[in-house]
Amino acid sequence: MIKTIKLTKKYDDMYAIRDIDLDLGQGDLFGFIGPNGAGKTTTMRIIATLLEPTEGEAYVCDYSIYTHPKEIRRLVGYMPDFFGLYDDMTVIEYLEFFAAAYRIGPQMRRKRCNEMLEVVDLDFKRDAYANTLSRGQTQRLGLARTLLHDPAVLLLDEPLSGLDPRARIEMRRLMRRLGEMGKTIIVSSHILPELADVCNKVGIIDSGKMIASNDVATIIKQVSPNVTLLIDLMRAEDGSKAVDLLSAQSIVQSVAITDSLLRVTLKPEVEDYSGLGMLLASNGLAFRKFAQEEINLESAFMAFTKGAGAKI
Repeated sequence: MIKTIKLTKKYDDMYAIRDIDLDLGQGDLFGFIGPNGAGKTTTMRIIATLLEPTEGEAYVCDYSIYTHPKEIRRLVGYMPDFFGLYDDMTVIEYLEFFAAAYRIGPQMRRKRCNEMLEVVDLDFKRDAYANTLSRGQTQRLGLARTLLHDPAVLLLDEPLSGLDPRARIEMRRLMRRLGEMGKTIIVSSHILPELADVCNKVGIIDSGKMIASNDVATIIKQVSPNVTLLIDLMRAEDGSKAVDLLSAQSIVQSVAITDSLLRVTLKPEVEDYSGLGMLLASNGLAFRKFAQEEINLESAFMAFTKGAGAKI
């Protein structure tokens, strides 16, 4: 559905993006993660045919951005970070205005607008003036506008920015629903943990360079190939015995202890550690917590981007 090959945009001696490679299929929900100015918007604008690259190629549904821009625009729904609202239009009038711009016929126009308001859970605001909406409602209205022509591909630029916690939850739910409908979605964000439970693939970009791109689990595993266990012993005096027992196990690489908390790092590729808990229990070492340490996308981002800007 979306494929880019060494996509590059250069302004004089400065690279906005360099050698961006993407390969997304139908139904993929791709999280584009990076700080402001990293190149996310530039990449999305090129895919949407709103900006020409300096080098490289991009395809949307097998159409080249160079030879078939009109066909791509029919297939793409692009939602920028900020978009204008017309103060003297109601929500339904706003959508009908853009439906007409998309050349949706008069007989289908109202029906399509009402359907999109239901999809984004904004039908209760259909007669409200657009400028009275909250930030979260405005974002949902923008998404409804983006969906009017039933695009196969959605490019959502920072849709979670500035939203309160409830609005972010609602927007993530909407994105999941759209992915389930078979739409291919690129969603950019600098709110790193927000995308972990929404996207099936993520790309980390910094200073215009794609540093990592894969599914969420693989990205996290690249950051921390060793599983680390956190074991909170019931009695601090059992610490030395627990360290000796665990250190002697073939799957354990190292054990560190602080008060009653053990940090047990397993050897690379070890994933089955069920025997360690039984070992402690059978030796009379009680514990209140036995869990794998979580590495989230934020940790992954910091690990991948450490010093990256200086290398580009």
